[in-house]
Amino acid sequence: MTTIINLCTNPAFISIILLCVLCIKKINVLLAIIISTLVAGYVAGLDSTHIMNTFISGMGGNSETALSYILLGAFAATMAHSGFTDVISKKISKVVKENKMLLLGILTLIAMASQNIIPIHIAFIPIIIPPLLGIMNKLKIDRRAVACVLTFGLKMPYIVIPAGFGLIFQNLIADNMVQNGVNIARADVWKSTLILGFGMLAGLLISVFITYRKPRIYEDKSIMQQPTEINSKFLPKHWIVILAAIVTFVVQLITKSLPLGALMGLGIIFSFKVIPQDKMDHMMNEGIYLMGYIAFVMLVAAGFADVLKETGSIENLVNTILPIIPNNIYITSFIILIIGLFITIGIGTSFGTIPILAVLFVPICLKQGFNVQQIVVLLAAAAALGDAGSPASDTTLGPTSGLNADGQHNHIYDTCIPTFLHYNIALIIFALIGIWLFN
Repeated sequence: MTTIINLCTNPAFISIILLCVLCIKKINVLLAIIISTLVAGYVAGLDSTHIMNTFISGMGGNSETALSYILLGAFAATMAHSGFTDVISKKISKVVKENKMLLLGILTLIAMASQNIIPIHIAFIPIIIPPLLGIMNKLKIDRRAVACVLTFGLKMPYIVIPAGFGLIFQNLIADNMVQNGVNIARADVWKSTLILGFGMLAGLLISVFITYRKPRIYEDKSIMQQPTEINSKFLPKHWIVILAAIVTFVVQLITKSLPLGALMGLGIIFSFKVIPQDKMDHMMNEGIYLMGYIAFVMLVAAGFADVLKETGSIENLVNTILPIIPNNIYITSFIILIIGLFITIGIGTSFGTIPILAVLFVPICLKQGFNVQQIVVLLAAAAALGDAGSPASDTTLGPTSGLNADGQHNHIYDTCIPTFLHYNIALIIFALIGIWLFN
């Protein structure tokens, strides 16, 4: 009874449940996070000034990410106005013809490339997806399947492949394990997380070939004024756009700064007058329109996470549950995964969840006799859980930003719930399989 009372009065538990309920009730995600933040603080006994000061200062935790999205949004707008995306979408349409599975396969590869080869993350979505909505409508593709495809491409590579965002994710896992008393080489992380990639693949195949394989009809709305005939050939300005994209990639790799890379890419586009200089303000405004909302959601999600840390409720939540856990690695693993899912859904970032989970769970795993590979699987899966399905995650906000360009794709019911069901359940199952395999 004491455990239940402690759980039901825990600020993190109450606020995250509230966040999920508000989002399901179609309350704006931005407002839902702010309301949940205030509730978490009030339940913990903090005054309004303390809550807001912590919340606002915490927003800085995602400031670089937010700036990256704004600049990449502007970069995306310049690519669209140069006609580059029209050429790409037309070439994709020619290749795809009437084969919807081929289209889904191409989108999967593009999404995966955005994580490891050209790590621009979700910035490609508002560039590529809106021009393809017409062919999706023609082929009667269920956009929930497309959301699952994009989420797979955005998430699976960083779990499994040690390059781009995957290198950052896996380095975080290794570094935090070392800090908490477990020695592991960074290069060995992917060998353990590979099993989670198979889980993601299983979720993808089920969503595409079973759950959302039936046709779904959408109204064929015009998203923007299109020219009567699109040139399918690459013009000199399109090659400059490609050069700008390469420079963005290289600068990001050298300086480890995505905003600086995006700024250099924009500089090349405007310097070579791919877009006239007098349209610079319009491009920046359109970039804010494309990605600004996502950027602000990421900012307030970071503030929410800081308020939860300030209340100490996450650690209390874990301490409330752990005493009732039996000495069984599979039951312990399952509970750790559920807690990880719960935390990540509220915070919205798998990367930001790793330090929290490592401090709380690595010592417990060591006491219960988990080996290094099992700890890697648990930590990676617990952090990644909830990234798909969280209303505040860029992994869900990104697909919605492209698929809802014509107002026919709901963020919660068409992106969050489908991706939650197909990927989080699969990750839990395959993580437990990994615990068994590495036993």
